[in-house]
This record gives sequence, structure tokens and C-alpha cells, in this order.
Amino acid sequence: MNILVVCTGNICRSPLAEKLLQSRLTAAGIPAIVTSAGTRAMVNHPMTDEAAFLATRYGAEPTLHAAQQLTADRIAAADIVLTATREHRGEVVSLHPRANRYAYTLNQFARLVTAKLSDVELPVVEPAETPTINNFLAEISTTKGLALPPLDPNDDDIDDPYRRSAEVYDRVGVEIDKAVTTITAALSAATGRP
Repeated sequence: MNILVVCTGNICRSPLAEKLLQSRLTAAGIPAIVTSAGTRAMVNHPMTDEAAFLATRYGAEPTLHAAQQLTADRIAAADIVLTATREHRGEVVSLHPRANRYAYTLNQFARLVTAKLSDVELPVVEPAETPTINNFLAEISTTKGLALPPLDPNDDDIDDPYRRSAEVYDRVGVEIDKAVTTITAALSAATGRP
């Protein structure tokens, strides 16, 4: 499974989510390649020190990162695209219209997988197989338009902490960690992992 995480500069939110998702999916035994890109990437820049600190705080290695520009090819190569905001999702779909079926905000996807888990007959698969994950992702996609949106549409957006206070970074870190934890738990359950 190829997951692409998208934000603006690809130095704060998306690399943090990338590192956390990769670390947790690997620990859960779920085969995944997680990458990230920015809609207006600060190409070849590293993660901010604050984002790297948060990656470590939440249990991921802030391995070397060089910001990458979002392209239609990157989107087409992904099985799922997770964005920091609804605006980023719109930019993804503008670049590659077929991504409308598999692009979500990070918070939206966490909400959808939580809702869908109660409807899915969970298979027992050892080891986690890509077709099982792909089936689960396809079911999420088909129910995307049927799920109730959040009361406040802004709840699907994660604020940009770039050049902002430590408190904003902390809040963003908590929000990304919560979404990643939810997504990892859902994919683990959908593939018969504890």
C-alpha cells in the first residue's frame, strides 16, 4: 500500500504524519510505503526542528527528509492520499481528478475508518495482505459521500504551525498523532491484527 501525505511546504505537517504513519504501520506488520509532498514545497528543505521533535515525542524516527513538490505522478502512484486540509485535497484532485476516489483529509479519513469499522466483517489474515487492505480502502471510498461531515467543516483541517508558537506545534502534533493512531488501529483491525 502506497500512502502519500500532503501539506503546503512539506516541512511540518505532512512529514510528521508520514513518519508517524510509517513507524506505526511497520510496527503493526502492515506493508506500506508512506511518502509526503507539498503543494508549494520548500524543495529539499528538511523537516522543521519542531516537527522533528514531535516525531520523536510520538515514537517515530525523524529520519532524513527533503521536501518534495506534489505532482500528478506522485498522486497517481498512491493508493491513498491524506492531506492536511480540505484545500490541499482540492489541489490534489485538481492535479489528478481520479484521486477524488482516494484522497481525504487526514482527519476525515480517521473519522471514516472509525465509522466503517463497525460495518466491516473483520477478516483474520496472517500476514496482512495488500488485497485485504485494498478491499477495506475501497469500502471506505464508497461510503465517503454517505458519512456525516463534522459539525464544523474546519475540524477536517489541521492548522499550519510553520513559524508559529510551540503551543500551535503541540496542538498540531496532538491532532496528527490522534488521526494516525486511529488510522493505524483501523487498518490493523481490518487486516486481523491486534
